[in-house]
Amino acid sequence: MYQQMIFVNLPVADLDASKKFFTELGYSINPQFSDENTASVVISDTIIAMLLTRQKYAQFTKKEIVDATKSSQVLLALSAESREKVDELVEKALAAGGSTAGETQDLGFMYGRSFDDLDGHTWEVAWMDPAALEG
Repeated sequence: MYQQMIFVNLPVADLDASKKFFTELGYSINPQFSDENTASVVISDTIIAMLLTRQKYAQFTKKEIVDATKSSQVLLALSAESREKVDELVEKALAAGGSTAGETQDLGFMYGRSFDDLDGHTWEVAWMDPAALEG
């Protein structure tokens, strides 16, 4: 059965530092789709973050590439299987050089935290109680 995938393309200032950051979060780099200008970060079977040097990223757009530490265009959200997994991933990100982005949200049935990666892209990590989804 076909499973739709998402490939999130992100410009990065230092490809090696960004690869190290994401591997410290527990993700792997797919060497088949990586080179000196690109790193394919495997987040799950259906989610891939393509890290591109700013020069490589510029080949795919005529628009200005924003500095994500100063401007925001997108918030990247990942689900987590538990509250503990939310905390675990965010703590790994902070230990790897990321920074806190926003306040912890605890609504009881939903729990979330967020971090900025080395280039300022904001990643939100959230857990929702499966019972709440059932209505």
